[in-house]
Amino acid sequence: TLDVELLPNEVDTIAEFGEVLALSDGGEVTFGVPVIDGAKVTAQVLSHYKDKKLMVYKYKAKNRYRRKRGHRQTYTRLQIRDIELSKPRAPRRLSAAAAAPAETDGGEENS
Repeated sequence: TLDVELLPNEVDTIAEFGEVLALSDGGEVTFGVPVIDGAKVTAQVLSHYKDKKLMVYKYKAKNRYRRKRGHRQTYTRLQIRDIELSKPRAPRRLSAAAAAPAETDGGEENS
């Protein structure tokens, strides 16, 4: 299961995420640039809930300024059903020729 910020989906429906940033398949990790093309994650919405209340205090010394405020973050609990790739491809790697600096012709340098 996975907890994310509140989603507009109803409970027991399917949520789909089309922008996948990274994918791990055992020991092999693929990073998108910026996203992985054709990757999609399908998850089932299990529940919506609120986290415990956090108290936020504001205080300014010597001014009698004090504020107390509470905050409860809402979350959606998901269960991942499927991770699919429409077209599997190898991750982009920098070739040795592109990684090596360009050689100079040994000409004069500007001084």
